Amino acid sequence: MKDLLITIDGPAGSGKTTVSRTLAEKLGYVYVDTGSLYRGVACEAKRSGVAPDDDTALERLCANIELQLVKTEAGTRLFSGDTDISDKLRTPEMSMMASAVSARPVVRQALLGIQRELGAKKRAVFEGRDMGTVVFPDADIKFFLTADLNTRAMRRYKELLEKSDQSIKAVAADMKKRDENDAARDVAPLKPAADALILDSTELSVEAVVREMMIRVSEKARA
Repeated sequence: MKDLLITIDGPAGSGKTTVSRTLAEKLGYVYVDTGSLYRGVACEAKRSGVAPDDDTALERLCANIELQLVKTEAGTRLFSGDTDISDKLRTPEMSMMASAVSARPVVRQALLGIQRELGAKKRAVFEGRDMGTVVFPDADIKFFLTADLNTRAMRRYKELLEKSDQSIKAVAADMKKRDENDAARDVAPLKPAADALILDSTELSVEAVVREMMIRVSEKARA
C-alpha cells in the first residue's frame, strides 16, 4: 500500500482534532495539529507583549522561538524551547489571538517550512485550516470537515467547561466571529480545496466520519 499524505481542514468545533487523531492512529501515521503551532506563536506573542498586527515584531518573534511537537506519555505536547506551553493554548483568548496572528503573512511564511518538512516523508495526517489549499496542495487525500454553528459551539463549550466560565452563547459568538475572520482574510482563507471531500459531521459520530475517511484512504492506497 502507498504511503499517503492526508490533510483535514475545517472550522473550529467541526471535530477535526478527534477525527484526525483517530484516523492517524488507525493508519499508524503521524498526527500533526498545525493549529497548535499558530496558537504557540500567539502564546509567545502575548507573553512577549507583541501585538498580533505588528509584522516587524512578529517576524522577529518567529525567527527566535523554537516550537516543537513532542510525543509524551500524555500525548503530543507543544514546547517552546524547553517549556511545555500546551495547557495555555486552548483558551478563548488564545483562540482569537491565534486567528489574528495566522492572518499575518510573516507568521504563515515562518511556519510553512516547518509544516512541509514534517510532511516530507508522508505517512502523516495534518489537521488545520489551509493544509489542502496552501501548505500541501499536492496532498494525496484532502478532507474538509464541517458542522453547523450550534453543534460546533456546543462541542467547544463542553471542551472549555473546566478551563473557562464562558456561556454557550458567548462561545457561539466567538466562534462565529472567528469563522468570519478566517474566511475573509486575504492570506489563506478558510475554504475547502477544490479536490477535497467535504464531510458534514453535524449528525455523524466520530466513528462514522472516520469510517467514511477510511473508505477513501483504502481506495487511494491501493490505486
